[in-house]
Amino acid sequence: MARKRPAKITNKMRQLITKVNPKSPISEQYRTIRTNIQFSSVDNEIQSLIVTSSGPSEGKSTTVANLAVVYAQSGKRVLLIDADLRKPTVHYTFRLDNLRGLSNILVGENTIDEATNRTDVENLDVISCGPIPPNPSELLASRKMEQFLEEAKKTYDIVIFDTPPVLAVTDAQILANIVDGSILVVKSKHTELEAATKAKDALEPAKAKLLGTVLNGREKQNSNYYYYYGTN
Repeated sequence: MARKRPAKITNKMRQLITKVNPKSPISEQYRTIRTNIQFSSVDNEIQSLIVTSSGPSEGKSTTVANLAVVYAQSGKRVLLIDADLRKPTVHYTFRLDNLRGLSNILVGENTIDEATNRTDVENLDVISCGPIPPNPSELLASRKMEQFLEEAKKTYDIVIFDTPPVLAVTDAQILANIVDGSILVVKSKHTELEAATKAKDALEPAKAKLLGTVLNGREKQNSNYYYYYGTN
């Protein structure tokens, strides 16, 4: 299956701690998150999930990228999709051109094969946002989106979506109704309790199970950072 090769990787990929320093304590926390997701739904395998936050700047895009890497490092075939069709960032993280992506697939301009980017992380492929459309919510709620996910699941062990903040727009809630699970990211000393509660309440009615919450940015005494995963 032919895929585009990624653009030249630069040192700006430093946020992918799981790639550049897989033995670090933070990378171990991401592996713990991966393990907890796997055990959170023993009866039903989690093959697709969304990662979202209550608001911007809470670390959900960094979290989802590193989570995708640790899944790939475990031998799973992983597809990371930038479903933030308003303010996409995945193409920056993986240094992609973003000329073709999810939006092109959903309007029928490109196939999954044509829009998929191979990364230098073994087992990890990425589909960026593509050109920002005027109607993101409508595209994500379309039958084409469901068909795309079903097709992707035939090739990949797990499909992970980076979605917009749940309190800003309805996109995350829309996707939460077609995936197997959802993860909410909150940031220490940044996310307000009321916002986190509202985000949790917004996700819980969805068909997908709210698997848990990732708390990031909590500072330890040695000034390192770690991520904590808690089930609901």
